[in-house]
Amino acid sequence: MRKIWLTGIAALAMASCTSKTSTPQPTASALAALPTTDWKSFRDTFIEDWFKVSPADAVYQGRHDFDGGLGDWSPAGLKRQGDFLRNAIAKAKTFDAAKLGKQDAFERDYLVTVAAGKLFWLEDADFPHRNPAWYVNAGLDPNVYIARKYADAPTRMRAMVSFLRKIPTAAAQIRANLKTPMPLSYVNFGVAAFNGFGDYYTGDAKKAFADVKSPALQEEFDKAAVAASKAMHDLGAWLEGQRGSATQDFALGADKFSRMIKETERVDVPLATLEAAGQADMKRNQLALVAACAQFAPGASVPACMAKMNANKPANNDPVAEARKQIPELRAFVLKSDVVTIPDQEQALVEESPPYNRQNSAYIDPPGPFEKGIPSVYYISPPDPSWSKVEQAGFIPGKSDLLFTSVHEVMPGHFLQFRHANASPSLFGRLFVGYAFAEGWAHYAEEMMWEAGLHAGDPETHIGQLSNALLRDCRYLSAIGLHAHGMTQEQSRKMFVEQCYQDEGNAKQQSARGTYDPAYLNYTMGKLMIRKLRTDWTATHGGRAGWKAFHDQFLSFGGPPIPLVRKAMLGGDGKAVF
Repeated sequence: MRKIWLTGIAALAMASCTSKTSTPQPTASALAALPTTDWKSFRDTFIEDWFKVSPADAVYQGRHDFDGGLGDWSPAGLKRQGDFLRNAIAKAKTFDAAKLGKQDAFERDYLVTVAAGKLFWLEDADFPHRNPAWYVNAGLDPNVYIARKYADAPTRMRAMVSFLRKIPTAAAQIRANLKTPMPLSYVNFGVAAFNGFGDYYTGDAKKAFADVKSPALQEEFDKAAVAASKAMHDLGAWLEGQRGSATQDFALGADKFSRMIKETERVDVPLATLEAAGQADMKRNQLALVAACAQFAPGASVPACMAKMNANKPANNDPVAEARKQIPELRAFVLKSDVVTIPDQEQALVEESPPYNRQNSAYIDPPGPFEKGIPSVYYISPPDPSWSKVEQAGFIPGKSDLLFTSVHEVMPGHFLQFRHANASPSLFGRLFVGYAFAEGWAHYAEEMMWEAGLHAGDPETHIGQLSNALLRDCRYLSAIGLHAHGMTQEQSRKMFVEQCYQDEGNAKQQSARGTYDPAYLNYTMGKLMIRKLRTDWTATHGGRAGWKAFHDQFLSFGGPPIPLVRKAMLGGDGKAVF
């Protein structure tokens, strides 16, 4: 998955290689000038004003004139975000689609969905007051200044000093905003994340700039990092203190869950329809797994077959080194099978994920679309050292399981998708990439690669693909169950183990994630919409021979809600179809 879960946004103009030490907070009047007569002016003003409201988004996507910026999470700052988004939605809707060109009408609907999705998390779900994960996603991660060599080290170090100086105020705002009692899984997430940031600011972040030959700048960094680290550790300690009163009250409820998928992804179907689609996909994958296991481990139970697949570990239990070997193989297969265009020669790096961001087993951090010569980094998480030795060993994936994680994150998953997005003819396609589009494509790519002949029918490889498919099926059904049907976290954990054959460590992690990331059904939801769109589009475009043309056209949109892509490619009403 991409590091930012909710919606990533990217830069409007070429990234600058100089950093400002601060970014002034915009005034309310500065955000009230959205024009209503010219669509392109409206769109560009929306983007610039959003960057002012959320400068960390701008930095993450390559607008380094916003370096050091962090959002204003005070009550006034949160209200400014909500007012801006409501105003943008209302004004965008005044543009008559019938009077706009096809591309502009598409972008109008795209923009409205992006703004509505952000507004859902901000106010309807009320995540700034309920969910520590909102802040982790909203800008606390300083990795952009360290991992991306967009400027020389002193320039990036000065930018990070500016960022670190804002952390004590941000931590105070977070503590003031978060309501208690809080769900236990939220407490666990927040404690790990905030303490992880605290360790990182004075640990690995400091080491990253150790070669900067400026005693004065080093002194500035140390002073800012120590204060920021203390603020994060104090926040983590405060959250740890809430453990005794923690609840299990994490559910959005059925109505709000339905609004979530409608507002964020334009999927407006009854929950029963949604659930039935997920159950059917899980059953299909379970039957395929039984058939593959009959070849790979004749006579063995499915759990024993999965254990056999996962026992074939990377050499030295090092998934990072194994993934570095897998990526060239996958690239060569994509080229040979000719299933999708690889637009350039860019390569992804593979590293161990930093300690503050290990809530998921793997993710990719791509550069902003206007940053040049900066690699994407595919991060793989080690097991939690607090787990038992058995759980730690189980968490390290087998080679075939890891192969499809590499498909998902790199080739032809997220990495390739973002290379296409960066070349999208749509400005909005380059700037906003939705959760279901990105995760749906990456998950779809896993099954598509198997269908295209990766490892030529090898049952162990197929089991690796199905393990990943079932993981996402259980995410899909857990999201609905946890948030709409009263499922407990323990019931979710059991489903991951018993129905989707996941190891205990992963099952614990994934059942917890479902409580604070209710939209993680988007992996399977997106995949199902893409598969159905492929079936319907290729029916009149060459069948199996039309896959490459379908994939290239699909990816050319950048990252909009998939129902909008369906409407653009097939016509019709643009309703979600599974």
